[in-house]
Parts: sequence; structure tokens; C-alpha cells
Amino acid sequence: MLLLDQIADKNLTKESLFKIVEQDFALVPLLLEGLASSKPAIRYTCARVLVDLSEHYPENLYAYIHEFFNLLNNDFRILKWNGLSIIANLATVDINNVFDDNFDRYFSLMNDGYMVTVANLVGFSSKIGLAKPYLANRIARELLKIENIALTPHLTEECKRVIAQQSIDTFDQLFNLLDRKLKVEVLDFVKKYLESSRPHLREKAKTFVLRWG
Repeated sequence: MLLLDQIADKNLTKESLFKIVEQDFALVPLLLEGLASSKPAIRYTCARVLVDLSEHYPENLYAYIHEFFNLLNNDFRILKWNGLSIIANLATVDINNVFDDNFDRYFSLMNDGYMVTVANLVGFSSKIGLAKPYLANRIARELLKIENIALTPHLTEECKRVIAQQSIDTFDQLFNLLDRKLKVEVLDFVKKYLESSRPHLREKAKTFVLRWG
């Protein structure tokens, strides 16, 4: 508990906490405990350290993968986003195919109603597809549903264009892993944005079609 108190008192930075846990992964449960803290400083510092640890030492966090899936239902959206990131990092060491068993749970956040959630999900999907190439087609089919996402006060038409832009980046990384039929569907999806009102989206679509079209 002393470590968590030091975070709350601002006597321990994220970088320092990372180095401490890096030397003793038996402290990971303490970080998980911190995620439930009523104090934002503790909650989010622990979350960011777990994200960083999952990127550098996924094998040391893999034992807790089910707890990270539970973050997808967390009331705090930032923790949901952290959970999406951590799970994607752990996919690289997922010897028990826990992600496969929870695929629908992960991608259910496509309907979260918040742009940042969906954009993060789409972005992290490339890491999962590269770690698990046999899931690339299934992931692509989920991302092709972007056009059908319902609008909300936090997910407007412009937000959907931002998400589409992110999806093109993901498709670009996974394209060689897709079957022939799906490649055609992805190209058709991207071509719809060749005349988009969003400049960056328009340029990404053009670059993608030139590369893969």
C-alpha cells in the first residue's frame, strides 16, 4: 500500500514505479489493486504503468489477462482504453488463446458510442492481427462494420471519418494476411473515401488504393 500512497502524494512518478515493478513483477497485483482506487492519480498511474509493462514484458503480465479483459467493462473510459491496449500487447504471448475465446467481447466495444474507444480498438487491432494472423480475416470483417456504427453525441459523422482513417492504417498492415474476397471488400471500403471531405482520410485512401488496388 505504501507505493500507492506515494503515488497519491506525488512522491512517485510513473517512470519510477515502472522501474520498481520491472525489478519485481510480484508487485503487479498491487498495480491491479490500484486500478480500483478512488483516487485518479493512483488509478491512472497504475494503469499507464501496466500498459507500459505489457508492451515491454507481456509474458510477465499474461497470467492476469482475464483481469485486463474485465477492464473492458469498467465505468472509467480511460481504463477501458488501457485495457484494450494491454490486451493487444498480450496477444503476442497468448499461448492459451484467451483472446480468441474473448474475441466478441473485445470487439463489442465497436458499439461503445465513444469515438476514442472505437478508434483505439481499431488501432490496436493491427497488433492483434499480426500476432495472430489466422484472425486477420475475422478482424477485418469487424472493421468493415464501421460504416454501420450508430451515431451518438460522442460519435458524430466526422468521428466516423476519423475512425475510418484509423481503419485504413490497420487494413494496410493486415492486407497481405486477408483472403482474396476480403481484400476486394476492403478495397471497396477504402475507395468510398477517395473524395472524403476530410483531407487526411482522403490522402490515406488514395495512398492505400495506389499500394493495393
